[in-house]
Amino acid sequence: MDIIYLIAVLAFFAVAALVMAVFMFSTKEPNKALESRLDVLAGKVTREESRQTDLLRKTYTETDRNSLIQAFMPRMISIEKIFEQADCNIPPSTLISISIMLGLSGIGIQMAVGLPFYVAFVSIPLMVIPWVWLYQKRNARLQKFSEQFPEALELLARALRSGQSLSAGLQVIGQEMLEPIGVEFGKAYEKQKLGMPVEDTLKEMCNRVPSLDLKFFATSVAIQKQTGGDLAEILDKIGYIVRERFKILGQVAALTGEGRMSGTVLLALPVALFIYLRISNPEYIQPLWTTDIGRKMLAGLVVGQILGAITIKKIVDIKV
Repeated sequence: MDIIYLIAVLAFFAVAALVMAVFMFSTKEPNKALESRLDVLAGKVTREESRQTDLLRKTYTETDRNSLIQAFMPRMISIEKIFEQADCNIPPSTLISISIMLGLSGIGIQMAVGLPFYVAFVSIPLMVIPWVWLYQKRNARLQKFSEQFPEALELLARALRSGQSLSAGLQVIGQEMLEPIGVEFGKAYEKQKLGMPVEDTLKEMCNRVPSLDLKFFATSVAIQKQTGGDLAEILDKIGYIVRERFKILGQVAALTGEGRMSGTVLLALPVALFIYLRISNPEYIQPLWTTDIGRKMLAGLVVGQILGAITIKKIVDIKV
């Protein structure tokens, strides 16, 4: 009977993973920057029309505000900003609905197959899967922005040395660089062209993109506007500092690789041992949830795992 339970649980995880894989790959959007550039080269649209269309186009979060859930969610967390930073073309209500459906599917399969009640707790991590995907998409986009930022600063510095203005330099970055940094600087250029001061457009971009390097750049521009100075030289120094910081981050990642691998093994070992004993000797491990002291030990195990994960992350996560 235990083998039947195990097969049912494994089949459930396989189906859930397949559904999420199909969902993620089916919603994978094409390279919008490449398509936009090809449209410009083909003469379908001009660069200005492409930028203005991107600026004036309503986002999915704006059109989805009629949803009752989305009307209350921003008051609790800044979900709209997370979707904007991830450049996610899925409405928040759709992602919430998918999360709820995955959770209900976990409970429904548990009730239909007749598995023990504690298997229903599997629905909790299933509900988290769409949000984990969203945060990974957001982190990947922000990471790519940070990697492109030194090159953007060098491009802006060369534009300033050639005699162009700061706003023209923002336009050059928006036109010549790919997503996501080209899109963000393109938005800044369009907004300052509509009358917003450059300092305010950069400040607004800092709100959209939580990057410390971008804040340094915006602060430098604001100070240079007030006190004067060679902005191109300042940008070169900021770009050099950003590149050196990336080098240090690479060295830190190499030095802490052993610690991260050890943490992964230590965190996965209790779970793997539990699954092995559940399959090979279920009578031996059954007191963990059938006796009071066993349930206390199981709760202590969960708390210890969480504290251990937090501690290991604090050790290997070195701020640079």
